[in-house]
Amino acid sequence: MRFRPAVAYVLRAMPATSPDLAALLKRTFGYSTFRPLQRDIIDATLAGKDVFALLPTGGGKSLCFQLPALARPGLTVVVSPLIALMKDQVDQLQASGVAATFLNSTLGEKEARARLSGLHRGHYKLLYAAPERLMLDGWVENLKTWNVTCIAIDEAHCVSEWGHDFRPEYRQLAKLRTALPGIPMMALTATATGRVRTDIIKHLKLHNPQTFVASFNRPNLTYRVIPKDQPAKQIIDFVRKREHESGIIYCASRATAERVAESLAGRGFSARPYHAGLTATERGENQEQFLRDDTRIICATIAFGMGINKPNVRWVIHHDLPKNIEGYYQETGRAGRDGLPGDCLLLFSGGDIAKQTHFLDEITNQQEQDIARAQLRQIVHYAESAGCRRVELLAYFGEKFPVNNCAACDNCSEPRETYDGTLVAQKFLSCVFRIRQNSRFGVGLNHVIEVLVGADTEKITRWGHQQLSTYGIGKDLPRPAWASVGRELMRLGYIGIDEGEYATLNVSESGMAVLRARTPITLTKTLDLPKAKRVTRREGDVECDEILFERLRALRRKLADERSVPAYIIFGDTTLRAMARSYPDRVERMEGIPGMGEKKRAEFGEFFANEIFLFLQTNSKQAFD
Repeated sequence: MRFRPAVAYVLRAMPATSPDLAALLKRTFGYSTFRPLQRDIIDATLAGKDVFALLPTGGGKSLCFQLPALARPGLTVVVSPLIALMKDQVDQLQASGVAATFLNSTLGEKEARARLSGLHRGHYKLLYAAPERLMLDGWVENLKTWNVTCIAIDEAHCVSEWGHDFRPEYRQLAKLRTALPGIPMMALTATATGRVRTDIIKHLKLHNPQTFVASFNRPNLTYRVIPKDQPAKQIIDFVRKREHESGIIYCASRATAERVAESLAGRGFSARPYHAGLTATERGENQEQFLRDDTRIICATIAFGMGINKPNVRWVIHHDLPKNIEGYYQETGRAGRDGLPGDCLLLFSGGDIAKQTHFLDEITNQQEQDIARAQLRQIVHYAESAGCRRVELLAYFGEKFPVNNCAACDNCSEPRETYDGTLVAQKFLSCVFRIRQNSRFGVGLNHVIEVLVGADTEKITRWGHQQLSTYGIGKDLPRPAWASVGRELMRLGYIGIDEGEYATLNVSESGMAVLRARTPITLTKTLDLPKAKRVTRREGDVECDEILFERLRALRRKLADERSVPAYIIFGDTTLRAMARSYPDRVERMEGIPGMGEKKRAEFGEFFANEIFLFLQTNSKQAFD
């Protein structure tokens, strides 16, 4: 059977008093406490204020507009960029007994009319729609008659051209402020620098918004970067240790996504591709297979995943270098949304930098190209850095991590070796200085390296750089090693970059100081292939009876298949692990299990209690700390 339409089980609006909100949270969603900032954001929007909220992926953004929608009369309109996200969230809300719906191009005319009729009759508390639909003729009039009491704009970073996923149609949402001036607006995102936050507030015309910025730290995620070396083998070795877990492999191109999926499938792994080259039907089927755990691995371009609310993704691999840190942060953030551990692996090579640079050269808009170049330098800096990955990520978003060792990234668990780089640094700095002194103009990183290794190129001959004293003084090192030295000197601030049509290098003031004084400089050795490492308990681990957990997963799968919904719509892994830890063999003993609201306990509690009861007939309980 399928879930009953949400209209049949409507939660009555309640006054927004403190105990009522807590009770509403517990009864509907099965949680006893709010996550950081959720309560403050909810209170602000219920007070009728505009809100800007930045919460990390998995930080509970959706609840910030879902709970207020139940606590006040009228309709909350949620602007969402992806069709899959709308259906996913509406399915989960309906499973919890919330009257929610969506309108998009996937609906037939009859179904769309039925939902519009329901909206006119006030049957729904939440409506999900794409920004383009809200701009259609006649829609403002609809919104005015539907008693809209809040407009929530999800993935709000799409408003800003400085964000990693700018969408021009999001800019039009400012028209809603003019059309519905008295209705509070809420803008929510998981990734935004200070500049992007300012842009969002400006372009959405938020009125003196209450601003809430949570920590960007995802303590349950582990970050690793390794040199790309036979990537197919590296991925297979990684996945083989996690055969029963769901994961995403991000690839830079459609061809790579296809090739990786075929390679994995050919070795017996459950993997499918996802990219814009597939038909809409193929993409939909592959995504649905992944959401329902029929497919464990999705090999995707960045077209996949924004807002996909699959909580039990346990790992994310980047086969290729991402374009920017914001995209990387959001993509890795799709692991461990349920708070359980997630592994994030980036395969890195100098060749990826060259590919990305080639693509940037084809951007005709100079401002866009400059932004993209700066973003590429930042992600390369992150990949090559010897410092704590978590410190680097948080610093990008303007947040300071309180310690220098997070114990959950490769650089903290296995610090990289350093060496006396004074001589190579002097050679590099001298070469940059001599080129500019001789030619009265700067050059890019690649040309500096060509001079150092004594290359015979047309530009070197044309500019007379073979006459420089630094020509050929770096023949003892290969080009990739010099590129690594140059990028580290940039990170250390000894080399600067002149922005413009061509990104050229210059020796900074601090670089000139160490060049003149021959100050000792310590550099970091390049990334090595990882050594075998011992497994330690990770942040977010929930100890439980693993055999019972697998039985509960099988039951969840059966119930989900009967209802044609993803397994996590029934319960998330966190809920199953809590049951596999406390062994509630009767429904009345399930009080306090996280993620189990009243409706879900009434609908599914008996199934799981019976399974636990049967398990205990032949198995003893384990004790956990």
